[in-house]
Amino acid sequence: MKLQMIGCSHHNSPLSVRERLAFSPVQIGLALDGLRERFPLSEAVLLSTCNRVEIYTASEDPEGTPSHEQVAQFVADFHQLPIYEIFDDLFERTGDDAVRHLFTVAASLDSMVVGEPQILSQVKAAYELAKDRQSAGPLTHGIFQTAVRVAKRVATETTLHQRRVSIPSVAVGDFARAIFERFDDKKVLILGAGEMGEETLRYLQDEGAHDITVINRSFERARELAQRWQGQARPWEQLPAHLTSADLVIGTTGATEPIVTLAQYKQIEAARYQRPLFILDLAVPRDFDPAIGDRLGVYLYSIDDLQAACQKNRHDRDQELPAAIHIVEHETARFMADLHHRATAPIIRRLREGWQQPKDDELRRLFNKLPELDETSRREIAQSFDRLVNKLLHPPLESLRSEAEKGPPHGLLDALKRLFQLKD
Repeated sequence: MKLQMIGCSHHNSPLSVRERLAFSPVQIGLALDGLRERFPLSEAVLLSTCNRVEIYTASEDPEGTPSHEQVAQFVADFHQLPIYEIFDDLFERTGDDAVRHLFTVAASLDSMVVGEPQILSQVKAAYELAKDRQSAGPLTHGIFQTAVRVAKRVATETTLHQRRVSIPSVAVGDFARAIFERFDDKKVLILGAGEMGEETLRYLQDEGAHDITVINRSFERARELAQRWQGQARPWEQLPAHLTSADLVIGTTGATEPIVTLAQYKQIEAARYQRPLFILDLAVPRDFDPAIGDRLGVYLYSIDDLQAACQKNRHDRDQELPAAIHIVEHETARFMADLHHRATAPIIRRLREGWQQPKDDELRRLFNKLPELDETSRREIAQSFDRLVNKLLHPPLESLRSEAEKGPPHGLLDALKRLFQLKD
């Protein structure tokens, strides 16, 4: 029996490498078909995200699982790359290390932002696609189903996932949620078209926001960002009008001076009718005059406010990490013990079968000598023989179970085969 994972992640490979090795959903299906064709005795699941590309393989027969070199060659062939350009970026995990790695990934302990929730759905989707392509099997079924359970344990038994540590996630989850109970009826205005604004949009859409307007000095960049998020782009000159109607504003421009001064805000203040205005000023230098935060109904937070919350959440999250790691270690040990115990099943079955025949022969001989026995007596004697066989089998089976908890019981299995002359 062999389990292994071969892949790369943000820990060991730059984005330029991960982009070359990434698989689109269509490519994942084709790659799984190719793996099954090239390695028919091996199960396979392929996980490809922006931060990692990982191929999990498993087989009851160790000879049926592709080697590190063979998987690397497959990836190189698929992407039409020279293997020497990618081989050093593909690390390997085998046995319990592969199991522990998947559990850690699914529980978001290996993510760029620890605790982010998206990775679990990505792990589930990778496994479901492998099932649909008939590339998964009993071993990968066991490890991926357990990985989902581990992730849920970490989410419910620790507060790790509640500790947001990125500025956009804290801005939406900790600050905006304190002001608004819902986002599906709110008008969102994005000033600027940078990465920070786009990441904040992702969290807002997760919360249900869909009425999005993007304003940028470059209208073309505003339109590109708006199209990606099903929003609308508007020219810079319309900023006052959209600031008047907005409920939530995110400032991310690169301006050297505030783009909204206190005097400018006062010009639109009356038209807002004191409706709450939530402003996330993520720009450095700031896009909004800090004095605007003193106006009635305005909730203005700068990047310094958010960083302080991020730091506190990061400290609280780090306090939760040992508990999460303990869950992963416990589940890994339990999974491997069950896996090793499964490997003893053929020996246990042959051992029982080997003792069954002598028992039946002795019962037959005894019943032939005692024809006067009624059916009740015969049944009682047969049950006594069964109990005796079970008691005699108990010590070797218990030893197998105990050894399986420590690791593959190869030595004990070989000894039992020789001692009881069990054939393969």
